Amino acid sequence: MLPVIDVSSLIADGPGAAAVAGQIQAACRDYGFFYVAGHDVSADLLDQLADASAEFFALPVADKLEIEMARGGRAWRGYFPVGAELTSGRPDQKEGLYFGAELPAGDPRPLHGPNLFPRQVPALRGLVLAYLDELTRLGQAVLAGVALSLGLDAGYFATGYTADPIILFRIFHYPPAAAGDEGWGVAEHTDYGLLTLLAQDDAGGLQIAAPEGWIDAPPIRGTFVCNIGDMLDRLTQGWYRSTPHRVRNGSGRGRLSFPFFLDPGFDAEVPPLPGRAAVAGDGRRRWDGQDPRAFTGTYGEYLIAKVSKVFPPLAAQASGETSRPPA
Repeated sequence: MLPVIDVSSLIADGPGAAAVAGQIQAACRDYGFFYVAGHDVSADLLDQLADASAEFFALPVADKLEIEMARGGRAWRGYFPVGAELTSGRPDQKEGLYFGAELPAGDPRPLHGPNLFPRQVPALRGLVLAYLDELTRLGQAVLAGVALSLGLDAGYFATGYTADPIILFRIFHYPPAAAGDEGWGVAEHTDYGLLTLLAQDDAGGLQIAAPEGWIDAPPIRGTFVCNIGDMLDRLTQGWYRSTPHRVRNGSGRGRLSFPFFLDPGFDAEVPPLPGRAAVAGDGRRRWDGQDPRAFTGTYGEYLIAKVSKVFPPLAAQASGETSRPPA
């Protein structure tokens, strides 16, 4: 069972922050995953978001394609159908919506700009934007605990790497796996960013590559699943490891999940953190054979290279080679 960590002292900047930081360090060293409890994100907000999301995914495909990702241009926002997203080169068995910080259409940076919202579910806009604000606040609080766990000032990330963070939010719908189908909704992978906060419905299906083998990470009401990504692996020079995980929906019904990614700013350089531990000596090989610490450059350059592999047809748009199609 993954550890459950109460982060209320981090949110309130209370006296228990050091103890929480110790728990975060142990979780990041042992699993790269933990449950976040003690947050103050409204359960009602998440329930309403789940209802509106279910309403959207129940729409006819033609209606959903009114906000397909091709219409999001360089901002990479909108809807994609089942099989359109790739993990390790294999089509995922899920459909989804991509959102990010709501920004003007003229923002010159790839992966930045306005969101696309469905006209058929008008409530979704306000719920998504409210959720982005709440999860950004929570994510910065958790990163304060991560900073303390690494012997850094609590504000190390918020005043540096994530002072102007890249905010990415996904809403995924996994159709039920067919009887006898051993395929994965999402195959084994690690997240390529800094920190992920995941809300999931009660269908289950998330699995983590723990030291003892693959384990389930079942939903716990009132918590988020938190995991570190490849960039925190790189920043700590392997002291904290991004951990492979996968999803298979064996519930017999649709599954909703809500991953939120808090990443460094687009123009942020990502050198290793000062004075942190060297690579772990256990000889473990990453799931994909890659070394995230080998990257040099800005986080934006890294992110575009990664995301372009997930949606190859949109890679040219991210680099500015094509224009946004008409609405």
